[in-house]
Amino acid sequence: TKYGIIEPKRVSGRIYQVLGLAEKPKPQEAPSNLGVVGRYILMPQIFDVLEVTPPGKNQEVQLTDALQLLLKQQAIYAYEFEGVRYDAGTPLGWLEATVAFALKQPDIGQELREYLRQLL
Repeated sequence: TKYGIIEPKRVSGRIYQVLGLAEKPKPQEAPSNLGVVGRYILMPQIFDVLEVTPPGKNQEVQLTDALQLLLKQQAIYAYEFEGVRYDAGTPLGWLEATVAFALKQPDIGQELREYLRQLL
């Protein structure tokens, strides 16, 4: 996969306790279908953990590795996102997000819609 995947334990509704994290596992090795899409609310303790997290891929300290260490000290929770999500880390995802946002703008949305129809 392109994303980190959590090993979840449902707490209630869309809230999960994170039991573990897998950084970009093969689909058949993923502990769930719940991906980490890059939004975190972290307590200050993460900075202490980052200080002792050894460098990983490309000799950089990886947040996923730090979160694995933090899991040994405290509970981590996840929220299952509901809505439209764009992967702005890829050229196509960025373009999709830009077009979707632009189409909703009252000053240019209709003109853009007409232009896109002409292209198709």
